[in-house]
Amino acid sequence: MWPWLALGLILAAAVCELRSQARIWWCACGQLKFFAGDIWSAHNSQHVFDPYSFTHVLHGLVFYGIIARLFPRVSLAWRFCVAIGLEALWEVFENTQFIIQRYREATIGLGYEGDSIVNSLGDVLFCSIGFGLARCFGLRWSLVLFVATELALLFWVRDNLTLNILMLIYPLAAIKSWQMIH
Repeated sequence: MWPWLALGLILAAAVCELRSQARIWWCACGQLKFFAGDIWSAHNSQHVFDPYSFTHVLHGLVFYGIIARLFPRVSLAWRFCVAIGLEALWEVFENTQFIIQRYREATIGLGYEGDSIVNSLGDVLFCSIGFGLARCFGLRWSLVLFVATELALLFWVRDNLTLNILMLIYPLAAIKSWQMIH
């Protein structure tokens, strides 16, 4: 019971913090879509699910592996709670003006305005899916899924988790130019 209470408190705290950062609940267009597939549109990161949701599945895969190694004796429910806490922290940090501006300057997210709260909660949901998949698949198949997802995103939207991290930390003009071709 306690891990689930903690999980609820983590999500509530994340929503409160996102609201305090002036994040909108969902897309300013007034529509609430399940999926927005065009990363170049104003709908990206504003609805429940978008191409970048798959990177949050990868977060879940990675969190499961790391947390299981660091805390092997901790119950699965508490490990899940830690993973969701980490993802919620990322969602709050990702929506700070510092990171939003960094995305605009260094990545293909030129018009990025930050995530809506619905999108942030969707990202947390997709992280939890990744966590569950990692538990079911084990290390080998989780690695296969990770690589396959990275490759699929690379060909679909010319971006993925690896490039996203690279471009945030050490932007390369050649990669950004290649990504801008759409």
